[in-house]
Amino acid sequence: MKKNKDVAIEVKNMTKTFKLYSDKPNTLKERIVRGKKNKIEVRTVLKNINLQINKGETVALIGVNGSGKSTLLKLMTKIIYPNKGTIETYGKLTSLLELGAGFHPDFTGRENIYFNAAIFGLNKNEIDNRMNDIIEFSELGDFIDSPVRTYSSGMYMRLAFSVAINVDAEILLIDEILAVGDQHFSDKCFAKLEELANSDKTIVIVSHSLDAIKKLCKRAIWINNGEVALDGDCKSVISKYLEECK
Repeated sequence: MKKNKDVAIEVKNMTKTFKLYSDKPNTLKERIVRGKKNKIEVRTVLKNINLQINKGETVALIGVNGSGKSTLLKLMTKIIYPNKGTIETYGKLTSLLELGAGFHPDFTGRENIYFNAAIFGLNKNEIDNRMNDIIEFSELGDFIDSPVRTYSSGMYMRLAFSVAINVDAEILLIDEILAVGDQHFSDKCFAKLEELANSDKTIVIVSHSLDAIKKLCKRAIWINNGEVALDGDCKSVISKYLEECK
């Protein structure tokens, strides 16, 4: 079957489960008395998800904590893989899922820019050409040449966001990272996301800031107990979600 050229992300009949081990013996005595028997619980986090996100869309994933939103983003990045079904992404992808993920604490911010941008597929010349823009947007100043282990969480976020928006990715996945940092930089990041949302970029964002989502997104997908409860116009989906959460 020929792929629709307008599709950025396609999820088909996708299910994700995790095995949870309980009552695992920790001491030698427990192992002798109880043997190797462990209770294994299989927990289904996402159930038969079907989604299609088109190029240029800015889409919010909403739902209560534990509903499966962040797991879905991780599946899209291929950090983890589905047990059933498929997830396909079409285009260069970058993500902001875990603050500072991929940063080496003993290297400087500048050195970590090279490492992080290389992971996203840029060569040294391309990184060199973007270096000043990344540093300028991050507002880290002289701290850019300090080890990132000396950074605050807000400084981590500044660096991670600045790299992610400067690697020319076609798909950007964001998980609650805008909740970190001071108001000035959060506003700056949001303004940049608005700019990207009005371009040809595809953005999928998880956030509990429903007001921000309403401003940024035209479409929202409500994940409830691992299933798609509602998918449609952002304001309508959020309104229904809030009604059910009362």
